[in-house]
Amino acid sequence: MANPWTGEAEVRIDDVSYVCKLTLGALAELEGGLGEGSLIDLIRRFEGGAFSSRDVMAVVVAGLRGGGWQGTADDLMSAEIAGGPVGAAQLAATLLARAFAPPA
Repeated sequence: MANPWTGEAEVRIDDVSYVCKLTLGALAELEGGLGEGSLIDLIRRFEGGAFSSRDVMAVVVAGLRGGGWQGTADDLMSAEIAGGPVGAAQLAATLLARAFAPPA
């Protein structure tokens, strides 16, 4: 079970639950994979609703890896993420929010 107070969120992928967390290492990996811009640019895209599916995938993969998952984005290409694209986008936004602010 995920602990939001420590920045964790839970996701179901192919009917298996995983804990996700944007650790410092996961954030560094995420920022390195963005190619251009910074995490602040990424957060602004999410806040403004201008994020891409690539942004969502990058955040979800980073969160999974921060939670101990050993996979890659390629492993998720045919996976069923609970809630579909909207669920994945909500997970990504939640992970970013929890990484930089305590839960309300």
